[in-house]
Amino acid sequence: MIRSELIQKIADENPHLYQRDVERIVNTIFEEIIEAMARGDRVELRGFGAFSVKKRDARTGRNPRTGEAVEVEEKHVPFFKTGKLLRDRLNDS
Repeated sequence: MIRSELIQKIADENPHLYQRDVERIVNTIFEEIIEAMARGDRVELRGFGAFSVKKRDARTGRNPRTGEAVEVEEKHVPFFKTGKLLRDRLNDS
């Protein structure tokens, strides 16, 4: 499912809301999650999962073509851990 499909589904299930309002709500939710993660905060949606940021230390990597050593800088990567309810639904428990 992509963002526009999510917006359309929510708008269809809530006919009292205008589609532009639903779009604004969905965009605001995503923006808040992104901003919180940019600050290094953890975002938990009970039953669904938790978004967090993990730090990867600087390291020496290898260029796969030449085998030459390459310095890879420290970086922060997004991480998602599923919640128990989501895991149970996926595994039909």
